[in-house]
Amino acid sequence: MNAAAASLLARAAAGDDARAFALLAELSEALAVSLDLRRTLPIAIQRIADYMQVEAASLFLYDEETEELECKVCVGPVDLAGLRLGRDQGVVGRSFSDNAVQIVADAATDARVYKRIDAQTGFVTRSLICVPLTAAKGTIGVLELVNKQDGQAFDATDAGILRLLAVPTVLAINNARLANALIEQQRLKREFDLARRLQKLLLPKRRRAGFPLLAVNVPAHEISGDFYDYFDLADGRIGFVIGDVAGKGLDAALLMTRAASLLRWAGKDGLAPGEWLRRANEELCQTTHGGRFVCAAVGYYDRAGGEVVMAGAGFPPALLHVEGVYTEYRSEGPPLGIVAGQEFSESRLRLDGGALYFFSDGVTDVRLGEGRLGQDGVRALIERHAAASPEVRLRSMVSELRQLHLVDDTTLLLLEEPRAQKTELLLRQVFPAQPERLREMRADLRAALDRNGVAADLRDRLVLAVDEACCNIIRHAYAGAGGDILLSLRRDADVLEFELRDDAPAVDPARITPRDLAECRAGGLGVNFIDALMDGWRLQPGAGGVGNVLRMWKRCPAPTEDEA
Repeated sequence: MNAAAASLLARAAAGDDARAFALLAELSEALAVSLDLRRTLPIAIQRIADYMQVEAASLFLYDEETEELECKVCVGPVDLAGLRLGRDQGVVGRSFSDNAVQIVADAATDARVYKRIDAQTGFVTRSLICVPLTAAKGTIGVLELVNKQDGQAFDATDAGILRLLAVPTVLAINNARLANALIEQQRLKREFDLARRLQKLLLPKRRRAGFPLLAVNVPAHEISGDFYDYFDLADGRIGFVIGDVAGKGLDAALLMTRAASLLRWAGKDGLAPGEWLRRANEELCQTTHGGRFVCAAVGYYDRAGGEVVMAGAGFPPALLHVEGVYTEYRSEGPPLGIVAGQEFSESRLRLDGGALYFFSDGVTDVRLGEGRLGQDGVRALIERHAAASPEVRLRSMVSELRQLHLVDDTTLLLLEEPRAQKTELLLRQVFPAQPERLREMRADLRAALDRNGVAADLRDRLVLAVDEACCNIIRHAYAGAGGDILLSLRRDADVLEFELRDDAPAVDPARITPRDLAECRAGGLGVNFIDALMDGWRLQPGAGGVGNVLRMWKRCPAPTEDEA
C-alpha cells in the first residue's frame, strides 16, 4: 500500500473524512463510463477541489504539436481555460518536465511561480501544488490546486492524496484518447476504402480478343498515386495514358482522380500528344497547389500502320524492345502542374513486331539489396520474361517485383500486338523418384503457378494433386527401384496441363480408377482427389511401351490485370 492510500485509510478510520473512499469510487466510476470528457472532467475537477477544500483547481494537458501545456479545465474565481504555458514555464511546466510533484508553500517568495497571471487577473496565489498526470507513454498533463481555504500551506500528505485522486483522471483521459484515435482510424479507413474503390473504377477494364494494350497497377500502400488509361478513338486509333502523382495519402489520391479524368477528357478529343499534355498542364497549373505535380506519358497507337506517336511530362523513359535491342524514348517536358505555358515535344516510332514498355518510377526504385533496380535492372527483368506472351510476361514481371521490396506505387503499361496463340511451357523439371525430393518439386511448382496468376487456394490444391500423383509413381510404379520423374506444366489458352513421365514398368491404365469411398481403409485416396479436382486426366504408356505418361488438365482463365 502506498503512502497516499495509507493516509486515506487513516483519515477514514479516524473519522476525519469518511467521504475519501466515496469520492475516489465516484470519480473512478464517473470517468470510466464516459468518453465525453468535456462534460465529466469539469465535474471531476470540481469534486476534487471541494474535497481538498481549495480556492481553485486547473487541469493542463500537453499539446504535442505546439509543445505547450494548455489549460483544459479550470474551477475557481478566475477562468484560465485556454491558457498556454511552455513545458518549462512556471510550477506547472516544472511538474510536467520533471514528472514530479511540485509544492509551493509561499508563492510570494518562490521563484518557480509564474506571477504574470496574478498580475493580470488580480488573483493572489498564496500556496499551490502540482501533480503530473502520467500514463503508460509518459506524462500527459498536470493537475494544479491553488490556496487551501483554511490558509494553510500544502504539504506531503496533500500531495499523496492528490496523486491518488488523479489516477482515475489519467485513465479516463487515456481511454478517451484511445477511443478517439480508434474512431479516427475507422474514419480514415472508410475514406481510404472509398478512394480505393473510386480509383479502381477509373482504371479501364482489361480487354481480350487481341487488344494490344495491357497494364497493371500495384499500390505500395492503401491507395495509389499511379494511374493508367486507354480508349478507342473514332478514327480507329487507340489512346493511352500512364501517370504518377507526387505525394501520398488522400490528397495525392484526389489529385490522381482529377488528373486521370482530365487527361482522358483531353485525349478523347484526338489532340496531338504535345497539345494534349499542354492543355492538361494549363488546367493543373491553375488548380494544383502545395507543390503537387503529375508525371505522365500519353500517346496514340495506329494499329493499321503500326505507328505510335507520344509525348511525356517528367515520366521515366519508355523502352522499345525489338529482338533484343532496346531503344529509349525520354520525356522532354517537365511534370504537369509546375510551369504554365510549357510546350511538350513528341516522338514517333513503329513497333515493327516489338514491345513498348512504360513504367512508373516505382519500378526503377524497387529495392535490390543495398541499391535500386534502376534502368539496367528493368531491361534485365524484361529480358528474363521476353519469350512469354504479353499477358504472362506482364504477370511474371509483376510477380518478380513483388518478391522484392516495393517502396512506391508500381505501374507498368505494355503496348504490343499479340502473337498467335500457342502453348506456353511454364515449368519443366526432372527429379529423382524419391520422397525427399518432392519438397523441392512442390516449391518450384507453387512458384510457377504464382507467376501465372493462379489463385492461392487453387494453387495449393493443384500442387497437392501433383504431389499425390508423384507419390503413386514412387510407391507403385517404381516400387522402390531407382528412376526419374519428368514434370511439365503448360498453359494452352485458359487450360493448365500437368504432365508426369516416368521410366518405370508400364502400368495398365484400366487398373487406375478412383477408390470406392464406402471402403473403410486408410490411404489410397490420391486418385479420388485428382479425379475430383481436375477437369480431366489420362494415363497411358510411354513411347515404345516404356514408362508411363500421366496428363492432368484444369481450366484456369488468366486473371485480368486488376486481379494480378
